[in-house]
Amino acid sequence: MPPTPTGPLHGVRVLDLSSVIMGPLATQILGDLGADVITVEDPKGTLSRVMTAGPVPTLSGLALNLLRNKRNVVLDLKDPEGRREALEIAATVDVVVTNLRPGTLARLGLAYQDVRAVCEEVVYCQAQGYPSDSPAADAPAYDDVIQAGSGIPDTFRRMGGVPVLVPTLVADKVSGLTIAYAVMAALFERERTGRGQRVEVPMIDVMTAFTLVEHAGPATTVPPLGPPGYGRILNPERRPQRTRDGWINVLAYTRQNYEDLFLAAGRDDLVQDERIRSARSRIAHADSLYAEVAAVLVDRTTAEWLEFCGDKGIPASPVPTLEELVDELPEDDHPLAGRYKVIPQPVRFANHPGRTVHRHAAVSGQHNAEVRAEVAQWAEHHAEHHAPHPGDPDAAPDVTTHGVTAQEDR
Repeated sequence: MPPTPTGPLHGVRVLDLSSVIMGPLATQILGDLGADVITVEDPKGTLSRVMTAGPVPTLSGLALNLLRNKRNVVLDLKDPEGRREALEIAATVDVVVTNLRPGTLARLGLAYQDVRAVCEEVVYCQAQGYPSDSPAADAPAYDDVIQAGSGIPDTFRRMGGVPVLVPTLVADKVSGLTIAYAVMAALFERERTGRGQRVEVPMIDVMTAFTLVEHAGPATTVPPLGPPGYGRILNPERRPQRTRDGWINVLAYTRQNYEDLFLAAGRDDLVQDERIRSARSRIAHADSLYAEVAAVLVDRTTAEWLEFCGDKGIPASPVPTLEELVDELPEDDHPLAGRYKVIPQPVRFANHPGRTVHRHAAVSGQHNAEVRAEVAQWAEHHAEHHAPHPGDPDAAPDVTTHGVTAQEDR
């Protein structure tokens, strides 16, 4: 492995005061993009280490990817010494990411004003379930609860069923993505203005906005032109379709798509159907049209339909199992856990074509000594460059950078 990461965020230093999924996913993204991420972990450990089975007790399969490209320091933030060390690290960074609740941050002495006192230009991203100025600011919030409050279960109810949750941690993950882009936007502004800031990412706001992009629909006007909910998406027939030997997902989107499918299936009677003549009509009749498409797909194999759709330019996809998706992942060697599957970074930069993993997931406290040495070095350098000039006690300090070169894992 290279001794230092590469990527568009190389040189950015991040203190990660988060746990479970949302915050760690955001800092994984920042680390994948080249940032030097220092994660502070409680002495009792973090839940992501044991959320799924893993090759060793403290490295679950989930943790092998979620905790990659980060260094790990164990500190008890409830102890004054742990808090002191956390603030010493904070003084050296560009970004702090936390998903601790506002009340907890205040009690620990690690709120924005506390960190800003040691690092004035810090980008401090605080993510929690609900806005800090709301009555629910300190309420516990997990993916299930935020999904429930964001309108997602109601979309399932409108499809003719009962309210259910999406079977993936969509609130945690979308919020993690939001944290990542919010941090990068704040860094971009700081690059232009020199000013840091506090950035707040309430999960409920993220997910409500996410749900309403299309589902606010005609209800956005005043007075509303209709009820909320985008009909094509709420169509219970919008789902993968059976073929002769499995499953496929075909989305006939244009009039030509429908005509080609119906002709291929010998349903010439549907080619001139009024329902497919215009986009407005296709949306209005999506439920019955999707059912017509599903009915014609059962007579050929998945491979045959994929070939036909490819030739005709009809949007279509196979429907792989989770096992098949995992099998296709590239592999790497962890020094402790052995061979494992890597979930690749989903963005490709022409200027940074390097590998996804430049630092394997760390065990708890792996980098305590390394980071403490860096902090001591930074403090010494900072003191030298900020000392008053002889005879001028009010002299302005020199500007120093926060970045400290990351050392290779040993």
